[in-house]
Amino acid sequence: MSRIGKYPVTFDDKVQIQLSSNVIKIKGPKTSLNYTLDKRISAKVEDKKVVLTRIDDSTESRSLHGLYKVLIQNAVHGVTTGFSKSLELHGVGYRANVQGKKLELSLGFSHPISFDIPEGIEIKVDKQTLVVVTGADKALVGQVSAKIRGFRPPEPYLGKGVRYLGEKIRRKAGKSAGK
Repeated sequence: MSRIGKYPVTFDDKVQIQLSSNVIKIKGPKTSLNYTLDKRISAKVEDKKVVLTRIDDSTESRSLHGLYKVLIQNAVHGVTTGFSKSLELHGVGYRANVQGKKLELSLGFSHPISFDIPEGIEIKVDKQTLVVVTGADKALVGQVSAKIRGFRPPEPYLGKGVRYLGEKIRRKAGKSAGK
């Protein structure tokens, strides 16, 4: 038995879960998410709990059992409270602002970077140097945050770049002056 998959996913009255063949639909006050279950995993809803079972004990079935349990648990959390990641911009002249469905970033290049905000993601900018990415899908929030960080990752000599809030950058000494 999977150590993670054997525990049921509990949800409250604000969340509605519908099962149809191998598609599970999780609907909450914020939004709704859909997941297609593998044919080796089956789900059933019983009194505010989702119980997942697998058909055999193969390695793939055991790993998918735990995976789908965590995906459904994250979806239940996402449709009720949501997920967020914060990014800091460090550098002279580094700033961000949101214009419609685009995030405009000035990161020291000769041109501004325009990033299209995907569906299901909301981006807020505080003080022009703090970008907050929020959404219901944990994987999508992480993907968008990593994409924004990838435009100018923090460099080890001056520490300039886009970093996660609270991320520590290991600094290098750089060149030393001649004797």
